Amino acid sequence: MDLEGSIKVIMDTQTFDSGFQKKEFVVTTKEQYPQDVKFELIKDRIDILSPYKQGDTVKVHFNVRGNEYKGRYYVNLQAWRIESLGAGASVSSDSADPFGDAGFPDEGNAPSSSSEVDDLPF
Repeated sequence: MDLEGSIKVIMDTQTFDSGFQKKEFVVTTKEQYPQDVKFELIKDRIDILSPYKQGDTVKVHFNVRGNEYKGRYYVNLQAWRIESLGAGASVSSDSADPFGDAGFPDEGNAPSSSSEVDDLPF
């Protein structure tokens, strides 16, 4: 999944007793009714946010993760790639999806020329 908007808040990195680290940030969507959406980066993915600052327009690629703890249910949006959409959009924290969403088509697999014909009957 992905979402486009501008970075509203970048929070400090949190380090837990176990050594686990995460960093959260908020992106405001550019819709008729803008939404503030919080994402998290975990472990070695924290560094992909380094080139960005508040106000930057980005596209965030993420996975939805849910879990239950003591009878309560939680949902986290774990970012795994961030692309700059601002002027001179050259910054891209390109990274393969670590959660293995293989099998879902993406734009990178589209035929590159008209000589590649799709012979599927549907």
